[in-house]
Amino acid sequence: MPEDDMPPEAAYQFIKDELALDGNPVLNLASFVTTYMEPHAEKLMAENLSKNFIDAEEYPMTAELQNRCVNMIADLFHAPMSDGGSAIGVSTVGSSEAIILSTLAMKRRWQLKRKEAGKSTEKPNLVMGANVQVCWEKAVRYLDVEARYVNCDSEHLYLTPERAIELVDENTIGVVAILGSTYTGHYEDVKAMDTLLQDLKKKSGLDVPMHVDAASGGFVAPFVAPELEWDFRLPSVASINVSGHKYGLVYAGVGWNIWRSKEFLPDDLVFHINYLGSDQASFTLNFSKGASQVIAQYYVLIRLGKAGFQAIMENLHANSDYLSSQIEATGWFDILSAHDPAHGLPLVAFSLKKSSQRHFDEFDIAHVLRERGWIVPAYTMAPKAEHIKLLRIVLREDFSRNRCDLLIHDLKASVEHLLKLDEATLKHKRDIKANWATVFKSLPKKAVEAKPQQESGRVC
Repeated sequence: MPEDDMPPEAAYQFIKDELALDGNPVLNLASFVTTYMEPHAEKLMAENLSKNFIDAEEYPMTAELQNRCVNMIADLFHAPMSDGGSAIGVSTVGSSEAIILSTLAMKRRWQLKRKEAGKSTEKPNLVMGANVQVCWEKAVRYLDVEARYVNCDSEHLYLTPERAIELVDENTIGVVAILGSTYTGHYEDVKAMDTLLQDLKKKSGLDVPMHVDAASGGFVAPFVAPELEWDFRLPSVASINVSGHKYGLVYAGVGWNIWRSKEFLPDDLVFHINYLGSDQASFTLNFSKGASQVIAQYYVLIRLGKAGFQAIMENLHANSDYLSSQIEATGWFDILSAHDPAHGLPLVAFSLKKSSQRHFDEFDIAHVLRERGWIVPAYTMAPKAEHIKLLRIVLREDFSRNRCDLLIHDLKASVEHLLKLDEATLKHKRDIKANWATVFKSLPKKAVEAKPQQESGRVC
């Protein structure tokens, strides 16, 4: 911290100049997170930046807007409503918090049922595909739950219900199905998983609930594939999370968790406090948080309505189909993502066709595209399928058809550039990229501090 103060204009310009080195959010095709909101939404957010969401006594209308959002989202997911017409749900800072809360609820419900039956509450497990987002790995590690992964392979890039049911036993607190795999965008077969769980319940008496991770697909599928049964229409589905800051079209910092009924959210997990002026129920990992994102979510829901969301999601799928066809037409790539809106998200996951004549890979393409400003991630598939390399382009609301054409042009140019490089030159470029971290290590510690990070091996 400096010894003396500085003029606000100087502090602003100092920080602005440094932030200019960041990538352009508009060209960040790695992220599902919203990068555009209307000026009216931004104005509402700016006007409410000082509000602490948790203080419902001081800001009762903000709490009411959250409840309205919960009810609208629950209705979208066909959740049963209580006699008073209210759903069971909470806002969170994102799907990571929502997922940890759902895992905690599943674990506690399982523990209570086991205690009631006089059985051991040791060694709980959770069944899910190896293609889950890293937040699931965090949830099971933080909450001391055994993760039982359904491994992927070349033919199965996401959870297979028939393999998942084989891992279920009396210690299983739940099964996770993903509506939009982070690797390829595919919707896992929630209905088939529900059928298998219901059959298991009839045959063995095991009552294993299912949580649907709809972080990405929860605001997409209802509008482009309303006939797809993945939500509370299926009896095994106990809870659903969705990210408001992804296809909920709000800037980063808001997620939602919805439960079927109070049965699946044990009472002893809900805390009641009164030191803010009134009795308030709290089921969150944190306490204080800004109210702007919740207010922004309410704005988006009433501003767009179902018709507006449908128009946006249909347009995204039309653009992803166009982009996919153009990439496939180059003859260099295989498309790994789904074309049907009922089977996956509006994104394009693709990999290079196998060739012994080529000495570059998907990571090299991503690096060349980055030189043009495009942030397109290259990564390997889920554990046990790491031999598969792929690139992924996520389409968001602000990704136009014109931008598709610009990206295709630069993608072709990148591949043509790499084809002209000999293997030695390419190796030299890779070495420079690999040694980039050493540049930061040589800087003064006051400028940057390098900290070792543990790689999870998963894609965000």
